[in-house]
Amino acid sequence: MKRLFATRPGDDGLPGPERRLAVLALVLGTLMAVVDTTMINLALPSIARDLGVSGARAVWVTNLFQISCAAFLLVCAALSELVSRRRLYVAGLALFVCASLGAALSRSFEWLLVFRALQGLGAAATLSIGPSLYRAIFPSRLLGSALGLSALVVAGGYASGPALGGLVLSVADWPWLFALHLPLGLLALWFAWRALPHEPRRRGGFDGAGALLSITMLASVFLAMDTLGQGAPGWQALAWLAVCLVAGTLFLRRQRRATYPLLPLSLFEEPRFRLAVSASGLAFIGQGLAFVALSFLYQQEMGFTPLQTAWLFTPWPLAIMVVGPLAGRLADRVNPSVLSSVGLGLLIAGLVALARLGPEAQIVDGLWRTALCGLGFGLFQPPNNREMMASVPKARSANASGVMSTTRTVGQSLGVALVGAFLGAGAPVQATLWVGAAACVLSLAASLARMPLAGAAQAQARRGASSPAGQGSTMVANPSSRSPHEHSGQH
Repeated sequence: MKRLFATRPGDDGLPGPERRLAVLALVLGTLMAVVDTTMINLALPSIARDLGVSGARAVWVTNLFQISCAAFLLVCAALSELVSRRRLYVAGLALFVCASLGAALSRSFEWLLVFRALQGLGAAATLSIGPSLYRAIFPSRLLGSALGLSALVVAGGYASGPALGGLVLSVADWPWLFALHLPLGLLALWFAWRALPHEPRRRGGFDGAGALLSITMLASVFLAMDTLGQGAPGWQALAWLAVCLVAGTLFLRRQRRATYPLLPLSLFEEPRFRLAVSASGLAFIGQGLAFVALSFLYQQEMGFTPLQTAWLFTPWPLAIMVVGPLAGRLADRVNPSVLSSVGLGLLIAGLVALARLGPEAQIVDGLWRTALCGLGFGLFQPPNNREMMASVPKARSANASGVMSTTRTVGQSLGVALVGAFLGAGAPVQATLWVGAAACVLSLAASLARMPLAGAAQAQARRGASSPAGQGSTMVANPSSRSPHEHSGQH
């Protein structure tokens, strides 16, 4: 850990001592958003009872947060160029904290939904630019290690969320789950305002039409997935998918001709970035699918209790917490695509092993298989994220960060929706795990395809770092990745 805060001559990013408070701001902000996602699910029955709504309506306490967050990820990433990432992150934290207070004080279901939507918007502002801020805080030589730390934080949030929620609900009512965000949020606000790097803002306009189309596109695809997962009539899901398709088509047309595009399509001209995004989306489909499918497998097929099921899930995030930082550190030294590909191979092996579990299996049989999946995903994610961030110019870091967050969110949600669709059609739970393994096989193909490109880029970066002019830089970007409308003052 000490090497993350050591300064060498020629380092870009913040000086070593200043990185600590900046990292604390990012860690606390990410933890609040991630823990909230898993913690509030446990309180849905209590919320339904106390506010006098059905369980089906109470689910919207979670759904609305996720839809609001996902719909605004790309918008917030682009907006950060105009207001600066520091200001946007602070504003997002402040909104999340205020909305958490409102949710804690809500005594009607409608007001709770309003504050949950505002929480999602605040989370979108922080999550959309979090990875790009790691790139601004740390020198390029430590980018993989920094993103490994980010993976540890996210995995830790997923692992601790249910346990923390259960602990709070055992001694207090559900409003206290939202109140927990207040002290952490205020502390994160102080750290962020004091320590996050200052940067110039881009001059120029904002793609308002593109923002509306992006929100419509992402919100409708999530509504389609939710409809599909809830077993609603197929025509409803198709209607939302049609809205998504129309909005997506118009969005792409808009981005090609906008003076200041919300999402510069030139990012995807860089093969390393394009393949890393594809690998990430497919892997998160597999992870999202597995997380839901395993709940049904362990409880309905194998007869384990909810508490036993919770323990069986634990090895996955714990393995990521252990392996993620190591994988990120290795990605600064060896070809990241090699690490990602090995990780995907282990993830596929783990999913196949889980799919082959029978009703007679014991707890230990599930534990090592789940741990193998976590080991593979932990070895895959930080190096793959490093490829996404390092393959684009620094001026486009915020856009790349928004794409990364959106890909993760959409991939996980699509995996969840697929479980609902397969189970609704009467398919066995094991079949959904085979589908998750197939998605990860496609992810492996994308990771292998970029291996020569990543190796060549890393070799060129080492040559550049060894010369005085190139010292401190490990990024080799395709010149075409830079938008023709970039200005020298940006970031």
